[in-house]
Amino acid sequence: MTMPAVRGTLTEGRALADLTWLRVGGPADWFFQPADEEDLVQFLAALDPAVPVFPMGVGSNLIVRDGGIRAVVIRLGRGFNGIRIEGDRVIAGAAALDAHVARRAAEAGRNLTFLRTIPGSIGGAVRMNAGCYGSYVADHLVEVRIVTRDGARVISAADLNLAYRQSDLPEGAIITEAVFRAEGGVPQDLALQMEGQLAKRDATQPVKDRSAGSTFRNPVGHSSTGRDDDTHEMKAWKVIDDAGMRGATIGGAQMSEKHSNFMINAGGATAADLENLGEAVRKRVFETAGIRLEWEIMRVGEPADK
Repeated sequence: MTMPAVRGTLTEGRALADLTWLRVGGPADWFFQPADEEDLVQFLAALDPAVPVFPMGVGSNLIVRDGGIRAVVIRLGRGFNGIRIEGDRVIAGAAALDAHVARRAAEAGRNLTFLRTIPGSIGGAVRMNAGCYGSYVADHLVEVRIVTRDGARVISAADLNLAYRQSDLPEGAIITEAVFRAEGGVPQDLALQMEGQLAKRDATQPVKDRSAGSTFRNPVGHSSTGRDDDTHEMKAWKVIDDAGMRGATIGGAQMSEKHSNFMINAGGATAADLENLGEAVRKRVFETAGIRLEWEIMRVGEPADK
């Protein structure tokens, strides 16, 4: 297939396993790293409409199946990771890491500390309405800039209908930038707050293992803003524990002994091992508690036998 000319990097058959935190998965048919937004706009406008695209962040919340992805995988890099502060607004490129945005904002006396311990980049945080410590992207997001096959445009946060771990982005849209409104704070106080968050995370989560963050969403009621409804709250780790699945393994995949809602690649796992283990956990939790756990990790691509 003839692909559009680009100024960035376009690679056929690019392996994706080394780009995901779980280190599994087959190749992308094509892998595109645009030089800048104009390069991305021109590429998508010229791309055959029959060829699907899949935007990929830093792979922190992703299982790529062993057969790979039949699409052009688009991953934003250096041209999309800028961070700037203008008054009470923090403007971040989609490729900027959540932790970097939190730190830069804090240095400028702006409070986006909830982002500090969320793995991944801003594009993924917006797409999933990421949240931590009672704050969510929905509480701070003003607008996003996206690129589709029709070009670049700005969408207000209200039009994204942000809900618990989801958003209504147009099909195939690539987020390139996000604007947040952040309350003021004393830089030293914000830094101390983030240190405390990191210490709590390190004490309770398997940060030294290969994981993709929380495997399943908490089975709770949710408000329209995406915040948990604490009156009906349950924790995924608790129902997994109650089902006897802490430490469960299939192949090289394991539900962490330290935090049972974290699935880890304990060594040599395939994507199939990880997904099969997740499904086994879901089945067991349904059998024991009547609860259908929903995946929080995104699973994409095709199994190896296809």
